[in-house]
Amino acid sequence: MSTLQQTRIKPATGWQLPWNDEIIEPLLVALTLIGIISGVIIDHLGLAAELLLTVNTATYVAGGFYAVRAIIAALRERTIEVDLLMVIAALGAAYVDAWTEGAILLFLFSLSNVLQGYAMRRTERAISALLELRPDHVDVRRDGEVLALALEDVAVGDVVLLRPGDRVPLDGTIQRGRGNFDEAAITGESMPVQRNEGDQVLAGTLNINGLIEVVVTKPAHESTLSRIISMVSEAQARKASTQSFLDRAEQYYAMGVIVAVLLFIVLIPPIFQVPFSENFYRGMVLLTVASPCALVISVPAALLSAIANAARRGVLFKGGAHLEELSKVKIIALDKTGTLTFGHPELTDLVPEPGVSVEELLAVVARAEQPSEHPIARAIMSYAAAQGLTPAEPTEFSAVTGMGVRATWDGAEALVGSPRLMAQAGLQVPAHLLAAMDRLADEGRGTVLLVHHGQRWLGLVTVMDRERPDAAEKIAALRAAGIERVVMLTGDNARVAEAMGRRLKIDEVHAGLLPEDKLRLVEELGKQYGPVAMVGDGVNDAPALAAAASGIAMGAAGTDAALETADIVLMSDDLGAIAYAVGLSKRTQRIVWQNISFALAVVVVLVITTLTIGVPLPLGVVGHEGSTIIVVLNGLRLLAHK
Repeated sequence: MSTLQQTRIKPATGWQLPWNDEIIEPLLVALTLIGIISGVIIDHLGLAAELLLTVNTATYVAGGFYAVRAIIAALRERTIEVDLLMVIAALGAAYVDAWTEGAILLFLFSLSNVLQGYAMRRTERAISALLELRPDHVDVRRDGEVLALALEDVAVGDVVLLRPGDRVPLDGTIQRGRGNFDEAAITGESMPVQRNEGDQVLAGTLNINGLIEVVVTKPAHESTLSRIISMVSEAQARKASTQSFLDRAEQYYAMGVIVAVLLFIVLIPPIFQVPFSENFYRGMVLLTVASPCALVISVPAALLSAIANAARRGVLFKGGAHLEELSKVKIIALDKTGTLTFGHPELTDLVPEPGVSVEELLAVVARAEQPSEHPIARAIMSYAAAQGLTPAEPTEFSAVTGMGVRATWDGAEALVGSPRLMAQAGLQVPAHLLAAMDRLADEGRGTVLLVHHGQRWLGLVTVMDRERPDAAEKIAALRAAGIERVVMLTGDNARVAEAMGRRLKIDEVHAGLLPEDKLRLVEELGKQYGPVAMVGDGVNDAPALAAAASGIAMGAAGTDAALETADIVLMSDDLGAIAYAVGLSKRTQRIVWQNISFALAVVVVLVITTLTIGVPLPLGVVGHEGSTIIVVLNGLRLLAHK
């Protein structure tokens, strides 16, 4: 259709109108209708033939202007447009003195294009909404002065001032202040998130209630918001394989229709003794109803709507092809850390020995771990701080790789770690503590640490990456969306992973994996079950994401590696977005095939009817353009998918 082709092929400069096409095209449609009515009245009143010819010619110019513009632009690219079929049919109608029928064809064709253009522009609102998140100017403090600068003039290292109600203009780190931020536009997270000094904030998020200073960490063109806008724009331009096939076939089909109609017009009259003018008129109807307008737009109408809907939900498809691929997936592999869990360890259990208080156990563990930068130590220190505990540094400290820590203060040594650490220190772990460690490990409580101080065993501490509370519910939602098998891949120890797998009812658990192991397993699963979707964080899972039929990066806001590596990017940490994406892809494919089937059926019925009993040109145009509008509206239903 001409509306789509104007997007693909820019008309020559001389054909550009001084006003907005969105205003001019509907105006020309209205003038075409006025011309049709005027022509009918002039003909009915028997006024001068010259006047009727002038009105009819002006009507054709108004109704066919945009179609001719698209044809010329296409011919410059050595392609044939379906618009050409419509214009030839209209001119053919005029040739056999059926001016009114030809004008009605041009009116309905151009009206259909206007309606399609309006409908398809709704799919572009995702980009428009994102563009509106960028402020016109930014308040920047430089050399003691506050300057209002354009976004592009702000440099990395500049300090941006944010007041309540301001949008964050550029990615940065909070230097001073704290506040709640609405991140829904970027991550899809509906609840405000508190950000403190040292936290990262993303361009496009809304500062709700803080007076904040932010140090810019990325220039405007590299901000998360700019990259999202680019990704959505590029995704809408990329075609799925079905759409690419139809676009290629359109050229041959259009030429085939023209040749077939030409043969029909030339051969039928002498063979079947049919009047030439009657057969020529029927040939023009055939040219109209055989045009594949509805077929050509059936796929992009659905894909663009789906991509726009997903972008509003913080799910970025990098093209229609990835929607198509995800719809075929029956098995999904989930990385545990950061996907099924929160991605950072927490102290979960303090199990003191008889005669030892929880407070004493925590105080010893926290002081022993105080100098360490290990994630387990940070989890312990975070919990201690939440309890109001600020331990002093030990006199001596050493970290034993893969085993734990040893620390000394007040002449007594503390050991926090594995049985191997205790054995290295010449200590024999009591049987009941080993049994307790096994029980906690079987329950999936994470890393279990023994604690010994001075001459006493103080107890056990567990640290784990806590699973998301809605993980089981979201995995059930994946199954409801059509996923038949769910697999967990993790570098964690097998007992922790298997315990989580049992709780979440996961079909397969593979633990103790390195990145190359995940890659190998994704390839093996693909051979065994067909297309695999891999969900990870986009960093250490990059090889597996690249190997999967659908690589999905979760929680990727501000993560460069995820934005680059994955086929589908989930900007938030919401597991539900995976089920949403799968459901959307499968519904999109259903609607695509509904559209294709309907468009083909209409063409077949109209062609057969035209060849057998005959169809008036206006009725043929109504059937042809009506089917086009129906497939567009059917595709637009995806804008409301939830």
